Amino acid sequence: MNRRLTHTVQIDSVRIGSDAPIVIQSMTNTNTADAQSTANQVKALADAGSELVRITVNTTDAASAVPEIRQRLDDMGCYVPLIGDFHFNGDRLLKEFPDCAKALAKYRINPGNVAKGVNGDDKFAFMIHTACENNKAVRIGVNWGSLDQTVAKRLMDENKKSGNLKTPNEIMREALIVSALESAQKAIELGQPENKIILSCKVSHVQDLIAVYRDLASRCRFPLHLGLTEAGMGSKGIVASTAALAVLLQEGIGDTIRISLTPEPNGTRTQEVIVAQELLQSMGLRAFMPQVTACPGCGRTSSTVFQQLAQTITQQLREKMPQWRKIYHGVENMNIAVMGCVVNGPGESKLANIGISLPGTGEKPVAPVYIDGQHATTLKGEHLAEEFMSIVEDYVQKHYAYNKEM
Repeated sequence: MNRRLTHTVQIDSVRIGSDAPIVIQSMTNTNTADAQSTANQVKALADAGSELVRITVNTTDAASAVPEIRQRLDDMGCYVPLIGDFHFNGDRLLKEFPDCAKALAKYRINPGNVAKGVNGDDKFAFMIHTACENNKAVRIGVNWGSLDQTVAKRLMDENKKSGNLKTPNEIMREALIVSALESAQKAIELGQPENKIILSCKVSHVQDLIAVYRDLASRCRFPLHLGLTEAGMGSKGIVASTAALAVLLQEGIGDTIRISLTPEPNGTRTQEVIVAQELLQSMGLRAFMPQVTACPGCGRTSSTVFQQLAQTITQQLREKMPQWRKIYHGVENMNIAVMGCVVNGPGESKLANIGISLPGTGEKPVAPVYIDGQHATTLKGEHLAEEFMSIVEDYVQKHYAYNKEM
């Protein structure tokens, strides 16, 4: 698939747009004023694979904590760029806390909130001037739920006069796009370079998102940030996000993505990063960790051994990847098969780099292991998982080390 041609935006060491890889980002849900908790969550998200992390900057306590958060992350060896999420009072916070403005790598500006009121244009202008002075990128992020109503009203009035009546939904879609493009043009007129601007037009419904971004992509060369604004919880949020983003990404639309999942109670925030990685990897757009192929199970697989093994291997691979990524070149492209019976087990195992075919119901209680298509050994007994993981680690060391003589 061909990506649409865009400007390239540089955010610290991260490139967004044009031929750069599609970038994954996420957002903390800690109180930003709690610098230690926020830094810890940022690091957890970065370790999971988030290449940009956004933090809420909504109060004076939050703004004053940003430099400390940045320093704590640097001290932990975590250099992920931080994005400041600003809304109603962003201009005041940036003015009162210049060190906050410097510590952030990018400012997220919602024109529907920042530019509200009689001084709205001045507030927006101040934020853009601050970005220019500090050489920072901005994301002009328009939201369905906080759309600039002056734009919406203007388009509704024009629609009535034209006689070619559009539906209210069509007008709202157009208002999102117009708000983003007009705000971007204002930013350029205020001095912000085109290659320091990213746009987003976020909505909550799949078909609306697809329609808006198709139209927006045809009307500009700014890199686009994709994501449903409130995807939902669990499988609903995952399915909705995947349904919308997969269509757009397949068409070459989208340069950075966020999966906005509502966390399960006491659930990990990193789930949204994992879903984003799995989406891009499933589409063949990027690779982040070895793929584990596992059969769904059927009446031939009354044993749960293959399910437990697939889960264990996946968890261990994810835990090892932060370190493996640094020392094993290309390990993220490795394929592992964990199969549950003789029907497809040997065939799938032979197609993977490493595969194991576990016994199904009534089959001989042994598990042949294949390495690069060849039968290598047969495992059985209580320590099958540990033995198979040992085989995987040995394969990684032999095939993916940067310097195999070390």
